[in-house]
Formats: sequence, structure tokens, C-alpha cells
Amino acid sequence: MPQLPDDLDAVAVRTWCSLALEALGRERAEIDAINVYPIADGDTGTNLYLTVESAAAAVEAVFAAHETGTTAPATADAVRAMAHGALIGARGNSGTILAQLLRGMAGVLADGGDAAHLRLALTRAAAAARQAVAHPVEGTVLTVATAAAEAAQGEEREVRAVVSAAYEGARAALAKTPEQLAVLGRAGVVDAGGRGLVAVLGALVEAVTGQAPVRGPRTGSGKAAAPVDGGSVVGLPVGGVPVPAGGALMEGPLDCPEDLDGGGPAFEVIYLLEARDEQVDRLRTRLDALGDSLVVVGGDGLWHVHVHVDDAGAAVEAGVEAGRPYRIRITHFATESGHDVRVQAEPAQRAVVVVVPGDGLAGLCTEAGATTVIARPGEPPASGELVDAIRRAHAREVVLLPNDAALRHTAAAAAEQARTEGVRVALVPTRAAVQGIAALAVHEPDRGFDEDVVAMTAAAGATRYAELAVAERQSWTMAGICQAGDILGLIDGDVAVIGADVPATARTVLDRMLAAGGELVTLVLGEDVPDAMADALEEHVREGYLAVDTVVYRGGHQRAPLLIGVE
Repeated sequence: MPQLPDDLDAVAVRTWCSLALEALGRERAEIDAINVYPIADGDTGTNLYLTVESAAAAVEAVFAAHETGTTAPATADAVRAMAHGALIGARGNSGTILAQLLRGMAGVLADGGDAAHLRLALTRAAAAARQAVAHPVEGTVLTVATAAAEAAQGEEREVRAVVSAAYEGARAALAKTPEQLAVLGRAGVVDAGGRGLVAVLGALVEAVTGQAPVRGPRTGSGKAAAPVDGGSVVGLPVGGVPVPAGGALMEGPLDCPEDLDGGGPAFEVIYLLEARDEQVDRLRTRLDALGDSLVVVGGDGLWHVHVHVDDAGAAVEAGVEAGRPYRIRITHFATESGHDVRVQAEPAQRAVVVVVPGDGLAGLCTEAGATTVIARPGEPPASGELVDAIRRAHAREVVLLPNDAALRHTAAAAAEQARTEGVRVALVPTRAAVQGIAALAVHEPDRGFDEDVVAMTAAAGATRYAELAVAERQSWTMAGICQAGDILGLIDGDVAVIGADVPATARTVLDRMLAAGGELVTLVLGEDVPDAMADALEEHVREGYLAVDTVVYRGGHQRAPLLIGVE
């Protein structure tokens, strides 16, 4: 049995994220089923799962960067990655609030993981979440978070006592939510977001103590039940899901007339926003006037915005005025929750979903008919985002191009999820954007699905890929020792060239790749790379390699200053 941590260190944070993801995976459907507030759209469990999935992936990336070292990452690095991952991957009202809770905790735990820091972290988290919500309502996840923080304050001892007290406080508060929020009482359920937070705190208890806690909400007396209108009792089976006194568990979102009569806003609008603090204050005021369920979380120039509105365009325009919104997601509640009676368009036979590293390639792939997902620097898409893209493609057959070796497991999970929804998905294991471009170039939707997939796979496999990167620190590489600031030329994922500047390194990389032959060179330029460098590289290829053509694309804001493909 592994040694249990005395403090909440990086390993414990990693374990916490993993266990939280497992817990939400088990309880996702049950939490979705009791989602009646603020909108009965049956997705709270799913949104929480996708948010934690993004947080866990960010923490795993920190550990992956330390694989060659002898020590684990610093606790500060792990908790900040967790918070950042949750922020960029937050989904829905509940996921956005959870992201702020984790951010509030990370701000304290970065300085220490002992009992005193953990008590303060829980308090800061609850306060930060309340501040992020325009109009806090009791009987929600905010109430549960506050109760957890207050319960933890009575523990002056070790970390395991603090987390256990917080969990028990959250369970007790969750059981009382039907008394505090009328819509919950009428439906005979506890708050779905609060239920998800209890699962996350339960995972923290298990990460620290090594033992899974008792699941489900409870009353202050310890009885696993929640009172509803008229004094009846809602039973709680093993998973903790409230069911009507008659014993039947509802299998879908619980309809509440006031939430489904068309009186509420029609759209949920979510986006990430790069903006200054003073701009965000004005944005909050404007969005609050446009709709409800407004939650704005984040800081340090990066924010996550969530609001329910009737005018989705105005909500996005407000973001444009405040800064740079991206990863914009607009959901029509009626369609998403299954209450739209309009006949939807017949799905297309086949579509391609492609992950691209920048806006420029997104435009190129969209023009070619593909559905795109942008992977911004340091923000790889989660499987839920890829599933959303497959749904947006609205086709019976989908070819998925992840364009990154690090996304192979994420893409496989997304493909598997889409298959359970009746979509035939083929995953072409492209490892770079230039391979995706090559595959998309030979895509022919009129031929057989298997034949098309084989042709796209062959085109991708015949494309060698390279990219330039800037070394962040001194390190051993396959090409020797690099220093911080050196330009690295990576060919097929391995460092092959260490140079002093981008143009010279690019020429050397091209020479290495073309030494094995080639007919076409593809150059994808980052937003700061001048056109003159592309012209110079084209001339270098033309003069040194007969019958080799060159095509140049603008990639926009991408991680690498230059991507190279040779077919």
C-alpha cells in the first residue's frame, strides 16, 4: 500500500484528479438525471466530468514533463495546472463554478499543503465561487461549498481530518438543499451541482486517507435521506441519487414547468476570454443585463464566461468588446434537452473532424469542408470537445484527424463515445497538422468509407513532419545539449537540429528531410514569422531540389513558429 501523504503534495493532487474523474464517471448519468436547476437540461454530471477531465489532463501533462527527472513536480505546479485545466475546459454552469472553486484552492495550496493551508484553501474557494456568480442562490453548489469550508474550520489537526470534515459538511448541506430551493423540493431531488462537488470532495478524502468515504448526501443526524414537500422522504440508494418516495428512479431530466415553459433564456453561451480585469468588470455588467446564470471566473488575463441569454450574438459581441473571446460554444436549450419539436436536418453521409493548432489552418480546413477544433498553445482539447465537434459535423460517418501524437488517447475516447451514439468513426492517427492537411487533400466523400479512410491514412503516413521550437531551458536532446533560447528542429517528433535562429535552423531541417527525397514541401507559418522568411525557404528548396514544389500557409496563433511537411 502506498504511503499516505501528510500534506497535499503533487502526487496527492494527481491522485485526487484521477479519483474525481472516476467518481464523476460513475455518477455522471445519475447527476444528469437530477439536474433541474437552473435549467432542467440533464447535463450537470456530464459538464462536471468534462471539466475535471480537462483538469486531470493538465496535471498529467505536468508529470509527463518530469518523466526524465528523479523527483515529482512541485505542488504549486500541480495545483496551478489543475486550476488552469479546469478553467479552459469548464463546461456549463456547474463546471464553471467548479473551475473557480479549484482556482480558489490552488491560490492557497501553491504555498503549502498542510492542514492550515487546506482549511484556508476551502474558505477561499467558497468565497471566490460566490463572487464569480452574479446572483448567488442558496440550495446550490455554492451552499455546499460554503458548508464544506465551515466544517473544515473546526479541525486543527492533520490533513486527513480536514478533508474528512469538509466532506461530511458538504454531505449534510447537500441533503438540505431541497429545503432551500423550491424547485428541488418539488422535484424531490438534491442539487445536481452540489452532488457533483460531494463526489469531488469524496475523491479528495480517498486520495488523502486511502479509503473511499461513505457516498451520498446525509442529514445532520447522519440519516441518508432528504426531506421534501409534505414531509415525505426521498430515499438515497448506493449511488446517493434521490428517488421519489415510491421508489422509481427517473431516467431523464426532471421536468420543472417554470424551467421548460419557454419563459427562460433560450441559449447558453460559453467562451474563454483574454481580457484585462477592468474590461471584465464592464463585461459582467453588460452580460447581467442580457440574461441570467452569469458566472465569470478566472484572472491574470484569462477568463471563462458562462451566461444564459436570448440574444447569443449580443453575448459574444460583449466579449469581443472586452477582449478576445475564443472556444465559443452556444447551446440552444430546447434542442439540447430534447424538447425541440422541429424536425432536424438529415445528417450528411460523411464528414471530417480535424484538430488544428491555429486560426489560419482552421479557416483552410473549414474551406475544405472539415469541422475544426482549435488546439491553442498549452490548451489541448479534451475528449468532450472532440465529441462535440463530431456531433456538430452531423454525419453518419466521421473521419477524425487528431494531428498530435499526444492526443491519441483523447481522440480514441472521443471516437468510442461517438460510436455509442450511432456514428461510424474512423480515427486516422495523424501526429502533426501537416499530416492532417495531406489526409484532407485526398479525402473524397463520394467513395466508400473504408476506401476513403485507407487513402487518407496512406497520405498522412507518407508525409514526414517537422516543427521548430524554442528551448525553454538547458536540456539533453538526441542532437546534443541545448541551451535556453536555442532553436530546436524536431523531425518526426525528435530533436534533430539545434540552431541559433529560425531561418538557418529551418534550412537545415529542410535539407535533412529532403535528403531522403520528396515531391512537395508544406510550410505553415506562425503569426510572427515574416513572409520574407517563407520566400527565402521557397527559394532554398527551388534552387537545391529540382521538381520539388512548395506550398505556404499561414497558421495564425500557434505554438510553433514553423511547421514543415515533406511528401
